[in-house]
Amino acid sequence: MPFRWLLPPLLLLAVLLQGCTLSRAQIREAGAIVAASPGRADTCHQADRCAQPSPLLAAAKQALADSTPSHPVNTVTLLDDSEAALAARISLIRAAQHSIDVQTYIWDEDDIGQLVLNELVQAARRGVKVRILADQLFSFDNLGLLDRLARVSPNLQVKLYNPTFQDAQTPPLEFAAGILCCFMKFNQRMHNKLLLVDNTIGITGGRNYQNRYFNWDPDFDYLDRDVMAGGPVGREMAASFALFWHHKRSVPLIRLRDVNRRIRSDSAPPGWPAPHYTDPARVARVQAEAEDPDWLAAWIGDDTLHVSKVNYFSDLPAKTDEPTRRSAHELTAHLMSMVASAKHEVVLQTPYLVMSSRAQSIFKRLHKHKPPPAIIVSTNSLAATDAFAVYALSYKHRRRYLTEYGFQIHELKPHADSAEEAFEEANEASDEGPAGQPIAPTGKRRRHFPGNERRPGLFGSHGSSNRPAPLRSTGRRFSLHAKSMVVDDRFAMVGSHNFDPRSDHYNTEAGVIVQDPRFASEVRDSILEDTLPQNAWTIAKRKPGIPVLGDLSLAIGNLSSRLPLFDLWPFRYATSYEIKPGCAPLAPDNPKFQQCYTPVGDFPDVALSPKLIYTRLITAFGAGVKGIL
Repeated sequence: MPFRWLLPPLLLLAVLLQGCTLSRAQIREAGAIVAASPGRADTCHQADRCAQPSPLLAAAKQALADSTPSHPVNTVTLLDDSEAALAARISLIRAAQHSIDVQTYIWDEDDIGQLVLNELVQAARRGVKVRILADQLFSFDNLGLLDRLARVSPNLQVKLYNPTFQDAQTPPLEFAAGILCCFMKFNQRMHNKLLLVDNTIGITGGRNYQNRYFNWDPDFDYLDRDVMAGGPVGREMAASFALFWHHKRSVPLIRLRDVNRRIRSDSAPPGWPAPHYTDPARVARVQAEAEDPDWLAAWIGDDTLHVSKVNYFSDLPAKTDEPTRRSAHELTAHLMSMVASAKHEVVLQTPYLVMSSRAQSIFKRLHKHKPPPAIIVSTNSLAATDAFAVYALSYKHRRRYLTEYGFQIHELKPHADSAEEAFEEANEASDEGPAGQPIAPTGKRRRHFPGNERRPGLFGSHGSSNRPAPLRSTGRRFSLHAKSMVVDDRFAMVGSHNFDPRSDHYNTEAGVIVQDPRFASEVRDSILEDTLPQNAWTIAKRKPGIPVLGDLSLAIGNLSSRLPLFDLWPFRYATSYEIKPGCAPLAPDNPKFQQCYTPVGDFPDVALSPKLIYTRLITAFGAGVKGIL
């Protein structure tokens, strides 16, 4: 059926959905049912809410006690290791005595999602005030689970941010209707990630609550990064969370139409069943690590720094509603200021190398400095990314990145050595019981495809459009998801901002900026490891094969890439290079680069497939939608 025939029914559906609001009586009825649910009494009556000791929280409390208005003291820990990042979360949740605030973009129902959610429910049951704020489009699409969460404890509150037509679920037709009727509101998402305990210590960065962010997916996992910060910075985190929690786009469960209907029609209290993990031994191991002070000290505490200048920045909720307010884009403004101040080096890591207009202007000015600062960029290759449409636009602008901005670009390999090592560490002996006996997985394994952050698309959340491009090689795949930046070895940012137009203008973002050379050095070393030859291909100018024709092809390609809509020339200015055995890593501008590196094609390891064709087509025709992608 031609799409134009779908427009009238979709618009009618949008109008009908917007008009179907809940009555006050329906909201009161659902609230009364929730309040009357059995089993909601606290399980602990001690003043400390039966909290377990955590050296992580204790260190943050001590830093807060040692702080003065003129000299704040904060604890800062880089959480590169996925096992440490998960154990830190569990340790802090179990140590909470007063409050836990959680903000996220994705919350799945796999092992990670079940584990963290169950830990939060148990904290609420012992009397801790727990608040969860998740972006609606990518979290909690199971009405039965939301029904249970609404009733499990009076101390647990859940809100969904920016729900489509005031529903928790967004079927494909409603997704399409949302785009047609109210695109700007629908397109603005909450991309922040935060776990804050007792307003004292928090974790923020790139990780969502899904297996692949913690190296628990058997097929496709992310290289990611968090930072844990405690002390006075916790108050900044608390203030940011409060802005989002009380915003009109954050909707309580009983005010969501489908959840409200489910609660009012479900006469039998659902209770809170025990989680069913696919790998219970792995879950038990990380829970034990979270309670082991020696393990926490070795993997987290020993790497903790005491730093004065630490700040948590976040954009305002619904920032697209107030585009003229600078404070609405607070994190973005600080990041642009950081880049503009660079004197000798910017080290940038982002999954999606698509620069906003503002970022392009800043990098262009920096490249004109005498001498210009080095700009080292770690990003995804087409073989590694699960957002091939975004990659196509990065591919289109390679010449500009290399010549006008001076970028040194390194694209992650899908089987990077560093990623494989991280996965093995996170899954070591996960299939053995206490006596070395194998433990059979329990529960039904969810059907999934290797792909990006569960974007529904027009074809459902598991549509084929969400799978990454097929490879010529086999084996477990990895993709880059970390978002970090280091400027001049002086200060560093770890957060959720992708440094792209969507992060600049549509999504709300958050992150920690630390002004300390020690922390900056840690982040820099971590990023540069992902640029090593065993982990990444280097992007450099293509060496013309035939002198005259090659130069002519490059000239045509340069002209084609500058066209706003139709970039049709298939032979690009730059390509991917692999280091030769026995050579040391070199920068592309080194005179010996061509001697030590060999070209491996524009899309190394990617098999011929519709995805590869789509990438070329989007490069040719998709420049006008880069902000949306």
